[in-house]
Amino acid sequence: MNRIARMLALLPISFLAVFFLYPLATILSRGLLGDGADPMATLGSASLWRVAWFTLWQAALSTVLTTALAMPGAWVLAHRRFRGRALVRAGAVVPFVLPTVVVATAFSALFASLGVDDGPISLAQSTAAIVMAHVFFNYAVVLRTVSTVWERLDIGLEDEARMLGATPWQAFRMITLPRLAPAVLGSASIVFLFSFTSFGVVLLLGGPRKATLDTEIWRYATQRGELDVAAVISVLQLVAVIGTLVLSTVFQHRYSVREPTRGVSRARRAVGTRQHVAQWLCLTSIAVVLGGPLVALVERSFRTSGGYGLASYRSLSAGEGRISVLPQSASEAVTNSLWIAALAALIATAAGLGAAVVSQRGGPLGSLTEAAYLLPLGTSGVLLGLGFLLALDDPPLDLRTSWILIPLAQALVGLPFVLRAVLPVIASIDERLREAAAMLGATPTRVWRAVDLPAIWRATLMGAGFAFAVSLGEFGATVFISRPERLTVPVAIFRLLGRPGTAAQGQAMALSVILMALTTVSILVVERVRPRGSDGW
Repeated sequence: MNRIARMLALLPISFLAVFFLYPLATILSRGLLGDGADPMATLGSASLWRVAWFTLWQAALSTVLTTALAMPGAWVLAHRRFRGRALVRAGAVVPFVLPTVVVATAFSALFASLGVDDGPISLAQSTAAIVMAHVFFNYAVVLRTVSTVWERLDIGLEDEARMLGATPWQAFRMITLPRLAPAVLGSASIVFLFSFTSFGVVLLLGGPRKATLDTEIWRYATQRGELDVAAVISVLQLVAVIGTLVLSTVFQHRYSVREPTRGVSRARRAVGTRQHVAQWLCLTSIAVVLGGPLVALVERSFRTSGGYGLASYRSLSAGEGRISVLPQSASEAVTNSLWIAALAALIATAAGLGAAVVSQRGGPLGSLTEAAYLLPLGTSGVLLGLGFLLALDDPPLDLRTSWILIPLAQALVGLPFVLRAVLPVIASIDERLREAAAMLGATPTRVWRAVDLPAIWRATLMGAGFAFAVSLGEFGATVFISRPERLTVPVAIFRLLGRPGTAAQGQAMALSVILMALTTVSILVVERVRPRGSDGW
């Protein structure tokens, strides 16, 4: 490995070691060896295991429902060509990258619009509300992952089964489903992991009566000040997350089917009444699952006591209508979120490029770098925030009161998206092109500019766009380390939702719509720069 590669390797490994592995190691040390709490007494608590059981079964239920509801949508995107198909694929990602506080606000607005936020049939602060929000949030994971694989499966085996007398259902069950199993299991494992480590959705829609491991960590750390107990619970959560990842890998390998996929799409235009009806039923299911809460959120943001208007939006700026619960005006929070997310995306892109260059070279260092950099994707933001509080409060890393912690935490969340966007593209570059350039006298830096950069710049922008969108709405870690003078939009929405009164609720709705619009624009830009044939997020 040449000098440039070694320098690039040093950047991501050092960043990850200092701001991810070290905080996690501190949590483990504090949880297992801390003097403030007895780990065995905490782990032996019956109330903690009730919380752990609820965390487990609500995640399992969310996973089953998300997978079942997303399969018809995956089928229509894989099999049918129609006007607006690319827009549907792009729009389906928006809920996945929406801040969890926006998702919770959207469902609160939906329940209010349907009249099920109070009374005998109330979905407020219920398990049903949590599961519905998880389905909405994770729907695109299954939709896009499965549809991408399904679209490129060779249809020949299904045709042969049909010719031998198999019904469409038999052909799907015996031929198609086994080949889709790795994609279905892979996406389901991601949905389970995200539901298991869900924080903002459970905190806002579940209320104090519905607690998961993440919300318990937050309550012990911020409301009770018992950091050692929070660290012990974090150890339990880490063990559960690692176990989930191991089981996911085992099942995917067990059910994987080695089969070359076609390079062309199997999607065709619907022909006949039956195909058109099936297509529009599937598209309607996508619109209802993903569009209902968002439409309700927008409608409620314009509602006033006398009808509809812009009162909630006008009150976001500093002035007469400002809600005093916020240390800054909501418009200042928007500005803070934009530049902090931009800085986080810049950090994530720089470190992610270095990790991609090292990983694509293979070998033990490359494999270790890739695996390590994908770890933040499965780590709760609550753990990152708690780790920062515990680890970065002593010299020479006394950053506990520094604003820089926010973009650093958000950059860790965005890193896997940069790596997954860039790595497949940089790995596909023909090594012979680099060798030819070197033989013609090009320096390693010139080879990088002439060969690698033209091939990966679109993927790099795509990864940076995803990192920006994810950072813009990051809540789990930011709520731990945010400063009053650096208020971000998700934290502002959380504070407004916790304040009674229609004025604060209206501001929370309006601010959520603005954050949703910013996120949507980011995703649309990502789709514009996506490399052709790219299947990554």
